[in-house]
Amino acid sequence: MRVAVLMGGKSGERDVSLRSGKNVLASLLKQGFFAVAIDPAESDLISEIKKNKADVAYLALHGKFGEDGVVQGLLEHYGIPYTGSKLLASAMAMNKVATKQILLAHLLPTPGYSRINIDKIEEEIPRIVKNFSFPLMLKPEEEGSSLGISLVKTPEEFGDTLRETAQKFSQLFVEKYIKGTEITIGVLGTKKVEALPILELVSKNEFYDFEAKYTKGMTEFILPARLPEEVYKKAQEIAVLSHKALGCYGVSRVDLIVAKDGTPYVNEINTIPGMTDTSDLPAQAKHIGISFDELVARILESAF
Repeated sequence: MRVAVLMGGKSGERDVSLRSGKNVLASLLKQGFFAVAIDPAESDLISEIKKNKADVAYLALHGKFGEDGVVQGLLEHYGIPYTGSKLLASAMAMNKVATKQILLAHLLPTPGYSRINIDKIEEEIPRIVKNFSFPLMLKPEEEGSSLGISLVKTPEEFGDTLRETAQKFSQLFVEKYIKGTEITIGVLGTKKVEALPILELVSKNEFYDFEAKYTKGMTEFILPARLPEEVYKKAQEIAVLSHKALGCYGVSRVDLIVAKDGTPYVNEINTIPGMTDTSDLPAQAKHIGISFDELVARILESAF
């Protein structure tokens, strides 16, 4: 089988994607596949796939133009099989507000939120201050890896933080801040979907932000998570139900926060989880005896 590993891309997560892609590429070559790296930001994607006579595209793209349905639609148009979730699920999961709407429709727990009209920021500031308690989270709707996320502690700092963030991102929302245990759960499989062991994330920063995610030593990983058995099982169940509610396929990673009362709240769903040396999914798989190479192979199977 000839595999094109798509990595890099144009999103803010480009560097992370290159790290994921290089690990996947090395694994495929080690396993005896013909594999080649293709960066859609530096070459014509379809031409490169055809030139290398690739049978399948392995998606290691993170963020916009890779995880949001754009590349998935292009590959479908040309009849090229690709790994992971299809176009609609990818697009839905990439948009955090759309994800929340689907989760709520399926009666799955997610923190309360409100969209921001950035064309009327000066009107939005008092509305949010009046209707939300602080601290709260300010987030872009369509970015991964915690890019652009702020923990706003007081009403006084909200206005400046919102104005500054709105200069960089076109779609924003605020979310209720829930203090608790941050966890992430990989979901793996096609016909049989299973939740992997829960990874607890103890960040040295105030929350699990971009720096904490991709800088060695910034986060303590506790596997399995220190949760009561009933909460542990409930969180895994919610992760699988969330994966299915959005129509995800093959693999995903569901990020949650467990409140002090034991309720797991879904923060977001990642349809192309990181495969870097510090990424969560490979660590969870390894805990139950799934090697990195086997994980790569399983994800590759999802293309068919």
